[in-house]
Amino acid sequence: MFDLLGLRQFVLAAAAVLAMLTPSFGQDFDTKAKFAVLMDYDSGMLLFHKDADQRLEPASMAKLMTVAVVFNELRNGRVKMTDAFFISEHAWRDGGAKSGGSTMFAELNSKVPVEDLLTSVIVQSGNDAAIALAEGIAGSESTFANMMNRLGEEIGLTGSHFTNATGLPDPDQYSTARDLANIARYIIGNFPEYYHIFSIPEFTWNKIRQSNRNSLVEMGIGVDGLKTGHTEAAGYGSVVSTPEGGRRLIAVVHGLKSMNERAEEARKLLLWGTRSFDRIPVYPKGKTVGFANVYGGEEPQVPLIGQGDIDLFIPKGARDCPQATITYKGPLRPPVEEGSQVAQLNIICGGVVVQTAPLYAGATVNEGGIVRKATDALKQLALGWL
Repeated sequence: MFDLLGLRQFVLAAAAVLAMLTPSFGQDFDTKAKFAVLMDYDSGMLLFHKDADQRLEPASMAKLMTVAVVFNELRNGRVKMTDAFFISEHAWRDGGAKSGGSTMFAELNSKVPVEDLLTSVIVQSGNDAAIALAEGIAGSESTFANMMNRLGEEIGLTGSHFTNATGLPDPDQYSTARDLANIARYIIGNFPEYYHIFSIPEFTWNKIRQSNRNSLVEMGIGVDGLKTGHTEAAGYGSVVSTPEGGRRLIAVVHGLKSMNERAEEARKLLLWGTRSFDRIPVYPKGKTVGFANVYGGEEPQVPLIGQGDIDLFIPKGARDCPQATITYKGPLRPPVEEGSQVAQLNIICGGVVVQTAPLYAGATVNEGGIVRKATDALKQLALGWL
């Protein structure tokens, strides 16, 4: 047991415990979804997960990474909303009406402004629009996929690989529920000037009006994004977010049997998240939570901090709560860069991990001298690292 003033006393364990978690975290909630995540936006803490790190076929939810790359290009001035991109044979045939999938109904050999292509991708899930954006920005869809993967590395995705801009099935394209939530978190946090596009109720192109495929946007429950997806093999999924309940939550559900089931399971997960916890502020942004050992560094330890404020979300009525551990694969080896994700905070109630949050290096620790390396080697040989 620990008290909230004693978080620096957290046990520093050497192995990750995430794989041992039960699907429902021992909490009074479950979902029909095969994969699910509920994330606190501010801290990145997982309030719930179910197979969060198992590979899944992202379907059109992969378009969130497509959108993230486009937003980056707009931010950096390499692309403008008024630029017009060509609708190629590939975009028209493989992403247009002939393909039988989600489409903008853009005409072959036409030019469409980036603003309209982007709106179509977000609202209509237009495959032709996604391909046109990819080709207009990178010259080819495969080169654009390389940009998606590079950005994924920068964001810190650990279980994703992208091969196309649409999310159309490809055995080499995959993601995880946790990664999809983190892409959404990246978009919400870094591009507030564009985020409103996700809540546009409908969009018309070529005289064809289509409603936002995220039906929760129009349900009046506060959902303001982000993206749905479906393939025959993967089932139905969505990534959604709401600021209701005094904090922003991001939910991911996938592997469901119908659009209605997808909407209902996402709604239930968000509702549970907004009503089932007592929020306890613990550490403000930048406050040291604990320390991790560094083998052969100029300093023996590195401080660990949250990316933002760290609040605990304690299930209402929970007993023997909270306890906590910090886990990381260690000892860490230098250089450890400030801001890099190196550890995980685990909140325990009733002997079960109920929430996790990423922890980041609060300082840079460079490689130490020969004396430090020799001392650490002796420690590891004689005592091991806890």
